[in-house]
Amino acid sequence: MSCLGNIIWLIFGGFLAGAGYILGGLGMMLTIIGIPFGIQAMKLGVATMTPFGRELVEVEDANSTLGIIFNILWAILFGWEIALAHLGSAIVLAITIVGIPFALQHIKLIPVALMPFGRELE
Repeated sequence: MSCLGNIIWLIFGGFLAGAGYILGGLGMMLTIIGIPFGIQAMKLGVATMTPFGRELVEVEDANSTLGIIFNILWAILFGWEIALAHLGSAIVLAITIVGIPFALQHIKLIPVALMPFGRELE
């Protein structure tokens, strides 16, 4: 079921969203300061391409001092816009019964989009 969900997800916008995250991450990696943020954007892009069958997990050193600082910077600069985009997409998709599983995937991506350092979809 998750394979079929991922295929439908990719066809109807998941590929473009993931490619956008990856291209944005490559753009952020043009400067040395942007490299950690670019890596997280690319990680988010890969997670966005195939969200079905994955669960949000917290890595071992998720609450390190540097991770918390980076999460705060990410949330202020990029995260809140991405999280609102996922929330808006989830609201639109939840209008129909067919869209509810896809809305749930957008809701699953919100915590990773808001604070990606120390969290992954596995």
